[in-house]
Amino acid sequence: MASAPTTDVSDRTNLSIDRSAAASRPVTAVDRRLAAAVQRTIADGPVRLELWDGRRADGAPDRAAGDLLVGDRRALIGLAVNANLYFGEAYIAGRIRIRGSLTEVILALSRSSAANPSRWERATAFVARANDVTAARRNVEHHYDLGNDFYSLWLDPDMVYTCAYYADEAMSLDEAQKAKLDLVCRKLQLRPDETVVEAGCGWGALALHMAREYGVRVRAFNLSGEQLRWARARARREGLDSRVEFIEDDYRNVAGQCDAFVSVGMLEHVGRRSYAALADVLRRTVKRSGGRGLLHFIGRDVPRPLNPWIRRRIFPGAYVPALAEVARDVVAPADMSVVDVENLRLHYARTLAHWSERFAAARERVRAQSGEEFCRTWELYLAGSEAAFRTGWMQLFQVVFAPRESTPPFFTRAPLYSGRGARQ
Repeated sequence: MASAPTTDVSDRTNLSIDRSAAASRPVTAVDRRLAAAVQRTIADGPVRLELWDGRRADGAPDRAAGDLLVGDRRALIGLAVNANLYFGEAYIAGRIRIRGSLTEVILALSRSSAANPSRWERATAFVARANDVTAARRNVEHHYDLGNDFYSLWLDPDMVYTCAYYADEAMSLDEAQKAKLDLVCRKLQLRPDETVVEAGCGWGALALHMAREYGVRVRAFNLSGEQLRWARARARREGLDSRVEFIEDDYRNVAGQCDAFVSVGMLEHVGRRSYAALADVLRRTVKRSGGRGLLHFIGRDVPRPLNPWIRRRIFPGAYVPALAEVARDVVAPADMSVVDVENLRLHYARTLAHWSERFAAARERVRAQSGEEFCRTWELYLAGSEAAFRTGWMQLFQVVFAPRESTPPFFTRAPLYSGRGARQ
């Protein structure tokens, strides 16, 4: 895959640290030792650390992807104590700035972090908080109810906020998102008048695509009132509201049976302690004869907690599972068999690069509405996510499953990539 475009913030943000107050807060020998220790932790990057007096940390490389400009002692201590959390906090507050491409610097830091998990990560790798219905709704509101106007500034016209599928590397984001919707439908081998349950439907693009292009009937569940208002209005405009029912409810309350179950981008919000509940939903809703399902989710190669800054600022309550955890704790307890697994990691890296480009184009409008700190939060989130997928720290899995005794939805993978094909 060709290299993804990057976001460079150097021409729109003043990246210099104010040196005028340096005399009132001089760099001490202790500061220098602390800076050298932090520099050693990012040596694999490589990224140079520069203190507020303008001098680089001892051990800083001559050539680097960019520079971290540390504006004060508090920011330096945060990097030393828990960089995975306090780097982001200091960056959005403007106490740490970046000289060079934000994306490339974060990419370099991600390589170092991925190779060297912190003691905090190792200690909390198997700690998880339960996401009950109340917590799930609160978490959804934190992220997805920021306003449809905000997301429409930088998502594609269908408002698809999950990994696109670049069947052709020359595809635009809009084309790749449509290709992803159809890839999901082909993997499910949908037939007219079948029933589909979608858990976590976002702004409704997949549900509407399934109904419009494949003639199925869909019940789509979501806890975001903002997203559902958008989805229902679009269904009415397109005359699909008789085939798609958008339901404001939690996935745990799905009732009845369906021919196909699909979840795109929701599993990350379920939480490890709620996998049994999801497995129960699959076991009682997917028809034992001819039923099948698909889980599309951000994953890991090995269990590891989500970055604490991302959990605090972006996705509270989220947990990104290892593929083995999903097979063991979700699919198997539902009495299902894994039929197919595909990893679209680099597709998500490209998707995020395109989102960053669009966000950059809309930045002034976002800043006018929500402020500079909000903009810096989202720039860092998008750049950090792209870096995680480019380095392999994160994966993007699509898992097709079916009841153990049922015939799988496809005999070979040929129908998945040779255009639309009905189940035989």
